[in-house]
Order: sequence, then C-alpha cells, then structure tokens
Amino acid sequence: MRISYIALGIITLSHSSLTLAEEVPPNDEGSILVTATRAKEPLELGQYAGSATILSSQELGQRQTRNIADILRDVSGVAVSQVAGQTQLRLRGSEGNHVLVLVDGIEVSDPFAGEFDFGTLQAGIGGRVEVLRGPQSSLYGSDAIGGVVAYQSASGCNSGPLTAYGEGGSNETFNAAFHAGLCGQWRELALSASFVSTEGTPNARGGLRDIGSDSLTLSAKGSLDIAPNASLRGVVRYSATDGNFNDQDFNPASPTLGLVVDSLDVRFENEALYALIGLRFEANSNWSHDLSAQIADVSRDSFSGDARTFGNEGQRLKASYATTLKLAGPVFAHQITLASDWERESYRNTDPFGFAFTGTRNARNLGFVGEYRLAADRFDLSAVIRHDINNRFADATTFRVSGGVNAGPATRLRAAYGSGIKNPGFYELYGFFDGRFIGNEDLRPEKSTGWEVGIDQRLVGDALVISATWFDSKLENEIFTSFPPPNFIATPANRDTKSTRKGLELSARTKIGPQITLDAAYSWLDSEENGVDEVRRPDNIASAVLTWTAADDRGSASLILRYNGAADDLAFSDPSFIPLTVRLDDYTLVNLNARFQLNHRIEVFGRAENLFNETYEQVFSFVSQGRSVIAGVKFSL
Repeated sequence: MRISYIALGIITLSHSSLTLAEEVPPNDEGSILVTATRAKEPLELGQYAGSATILSSQELGQRQTRNIADILRDVSGVAVSQVAGQTQLRLRGSEGNHVLVLVDGIEVSDPFAGEFDFGTLQAGIGGRVEVLRGPQSSLYGSDAIGGVVAYQSASGCNSGPLTAYGEGGSNETFNAAFHAGLCGQWRELALSASFVSTEGTPNARGGLRDIGSDSLTLSAKGSLDIAPNASLRGVVRYSATDGNFNDQDFNPASPTLGLVVDSLDVRFENEALYALIGLRFEANSNWSHDLSAQIADVSRDSFSGDARTFGNEGQRLKASYATTLKLAGPVFAHQITLASDWERESYRNTDPFGFAFTGTRNARNLGFVGEYRLAADRFDLSAVIRHDINNRFADATTFRVSGGVNAGPATRLRAAYGSGIKNPGFYELYGFFDGRFIGNEDLRPEKSTGWEVGIDQRLVGDALVISATWFDSKLENEIFTSFPPPNFIATPANRDTKSTRKGLELSARTKIGPQITLDAAYSWLDSEENGVDEVRRPDNIASAVLTWTAADDRGSASLILRYNGAADDLAFSDPSFIPLTVRLDDYTLVNLNARFQLNHRIEVFGRAENLFNETYEQVFSFVSQGRSVIAGVKFSL
C-alpha cells in the first residue's frame, strides 16, 4: 500500500539526522502520574486516591507491544473490541466515546465520530501509558465521563540517543521503528517514527480475502529553556493508516444477511495531524503558570476500488491556561490550581453522493476548573469542580472529591465520588446514511454520577502488591439507537431510564524469586442499559503476565495470558434491520516472547501471538486473526 513506499526511506534516513543525546537522567516513570491533576507538577501514584494504572516503557518493551490496544487488555476495568478500521476501548462499562484519549497532552479523538480509533495508536520506542478509571469530567470536560487513557512518547532524555528495530514474520508482516534524542541542560528534542504493515488474514466467516493494513506514525517533540524560570515545549504528530475492510451483507434476501462477507477492493484511509505548543513560567518556586494551544485535524475516507464511497473531516482547536499555587506548612501541604479551556470543534460529512449534508457545523465550549489538594503524612484529600459553557447545550457543572489514608505502613485505603458529562457528537446529531441511519438534533448530553472504594496492600515487604476496587455508577440520558416505525431506520435517542454500572477490579504484582515477576488483573462487571446487559462488555476479563529477566538483563522472556469472557452483541440478521441480541463466546489468547542481547548495541527478539491459534470474534461475525510468529533485530547506541 502507498504508505509502505515512504516508510522505509524515512526510517533509514533518520539514523543520521540527530546529534547524540548528552545524558539520560534516572527514570522514575513507574510511579508518576501526569494526567491525574491539572497542575503541571506530576503526582505520585501513591498520592492519587482514584483508580490508576501505569504501563511503563519497560513493560511495553518486554511485552513487545506494537499496538497500544493490545497491552491495555492487561489493565483491569478495560474491554477492547477490535475490527479493521475501528478499535474501541471501554472503561468500566462506558461507551467508546466516553474515554478521553491524550497523546503527549493532545486530545486525539476524531471530532466527527466523537471517539478515538485505538487501531491507529502504535507504540513507539520508549513510550508509556497512563489509565485513569472513573469520571474525570471535572478535570477535562465532556469526553472524560468514563476515564482517561494517556500515551506519552519518549522524550529526548529518557531513552538512549538512537534506537531502532525491524521485524517480520507471518502474514507478510513487516514492522519498523526508530527513536533518536538530543538532551542537554536547557534543551531537549526527540524524533520518532513507527511503521506497521501486514497483509493480514480473512475476517469473514469462511472468507478468503486477506484484511491487511499499513500504518505510519511520525512525531517530534521537545522543549527549550528560554529563561531561568520559563520554558517552551512543542509536539507535532502525524499518523496515516491505509487498510482493507469487508462490508456486511444487508441484502434482505441473502442467506448471509447481517454477516461480514468478502468485499472486493473495499478499503479505508485515516489521516491525522496533531500539534501542540506550550509556555511554562514559574513566578517563584511555589507559583507556576502554563499556557498551551493545540490542534487536531482528522479525516477518514472509504473507497471501493478507486471511487470514494464515504468520508468525513473534523478539526479541534483548543487553548488552555493553568496556574498552580503551593502552600507548605509544618503539618499540611496545600496546592490550588485554577484552569480554563477554550475549545472549538468543526466537522462535516464529505459524502461524494450528495445524500448527506456536507456543510460545516461547529461547537464551542469554555470550561473553568478549580482544583484543591491537601497532603499530610498519613492522608491526602482532593476536590475538583468544573463549569462548562457550551454554545449548543445547557451549561454543566461536574465535580470529583477523593481521599486516601495510610491505615498502616503497608495499607492504603481510598475513596472517590464524582460526576461526568458527555455531549452528543456530530454523527449522533446530524449523521446520515441513506436508508439506514438518521441523526437526532434534539439529543441531550449524557450525565453520570458514581463512587468507588479501594485498598492497596503490600505484603512481604514489597514482594507482593495487591489492589482491589469496587465501583458503582449510574448514567442518565444514555444515548441509544432506536428503530421507530414505520420505516424502522436507525436513529439515536436518549433513554428515560437510568443505566447502571458496577463491578470489582483486582490487580496484583509479585516477585517469584529475584528474576521472575507475575502481574495479574481481573475485572467483574455488571453493566445494564434499561435493565438489559450492554453489548461488548464481558462480565469477566482477566490477564496474567509472567516475566523472567536475566540477572545481567541481557535477556528476558514473557508468557502472557489474556482472557475475555462471553459477551452480548447485536446482529442485523433480520430483514427488518432491527438488531437481534447474540452471544459472543469467551476466548483466551496466549502470547510468548523473548529477547537476547548479543552485545551492548544489538539485540535479537521474537514472539508468538495467539500461540494456540484460537478462533474468536470480538465483534459479531468479524473473525479475528489467528496465530502469528514474528522475529526481529534491535539496534541501540
């Protein structure tokens, strides 16, 4: 595909494009949360009273992660549904468009669709991930009603000066990536690229057409100290995905009605450009100011042969200001943050047939945030309130209060209560698909309130760390798809009843000897919409990762088990096109990987994914990929 012709040249030329990094400071990324506060000072994970998970760059590297959606399956409370052209993530039973996704501080969701396609988020060298579960609208506004997933690419200072790898294997897979960094006392720069390509396998039941894709990501980010107390930062990121997909059969007279079928020359193209620039100023050691502006420009198109069949465009402009004042006393430490966000989203259909409205619509929002944090030796408290003024919907106020207490040297208790809001997106309001879908301009925002309690316990020193969290939330005005008579054309509407979500999240990490660690996670979820189980939300999800690391770190191996319980889904296999509820079987995926360092610069590695060739469907009638084997070489300076 066309992306593959430029990817290799970019990666190869980049080997000689940067000055080597001057120093690499210690990496404490495993305990630092960046997204849990609007203050620009990171928050220690042990000081956060909500539910959060950090996936470090070391964990992403050991598990040979190429797509961020894969490693998110190892996080409790996360459900992933993946098909060609759209990978959705749900936190604690929320919808895919209830999750705010940040990449290097930039909101990356598609303004038109209202959510982010995780299939386009590739794991670069040295990247890390944060997951906040539970409503975060008081910090970030509408899109964070279910939580936040934040990916941070490596800086120029937290990895080596130059790292690159290439790998290949089953299904004509070829992947490559590089990262190069410049690091100094007053400046830092990182350039990175990743390319993921596969011819794929059939995804229709009994199908023969391979569903392949090419995905390219280029990024640059850096910072510059322009004065002793002021610094500039910037990020530019470009991603493009070109892939095949299969249509579903909607012929009422066909025996395969509602099923995915081989579809000749049907493909899609997704392209996105993101940028951010920021200025940080410290009036003194206790008072800081941060001003930033960002843009997201996203387009999606589908084709049949060379003819475009559907498309849309969306753009988000956002400006933010935050100021933080720290007051330290003999017993308590106080932190007060005030922030404001201005945001404008523009979107339009680019329907080539003229059926849909193709003019540009837009929405504007102004949000004000007040955040207070108190820290003492044995406990901490926080409170956040936000007020949003929207040009289309009524003003909204959201909040979150939380607290944690150290009940002993190895025990931490925590609790949180908060609210969230999600405004309808363009497609829900104005979307149109001839004869199949009509938007609803009268939709109201969805609103949620919920609470959680949890415990973090350390046993045998730090040899075993376990966490348990119970959560309970209610969603009002949930947007669902109705099929009103007489035409029964799909139309979104608001529920008059409350939807409920409750569950249990467990996680554990233990050392089995000096060189072996075990990470495990389990989630039980009860998510109901008007008394009926919601689709694509398994009651039970679990994972376990067993990792062996050589004493001199010259080699490592990981065995990864991921279990996805049975779940309901919808099938449009009735001639009325009113969906039927079907049951998706549970499945277990087993991955095995290993690496060995030949010398201080060259490493060889390999992995087997879906080792036992499990046949499974994440979405009704979309067959997922079977076993694949990949091997490669990594080079570092």
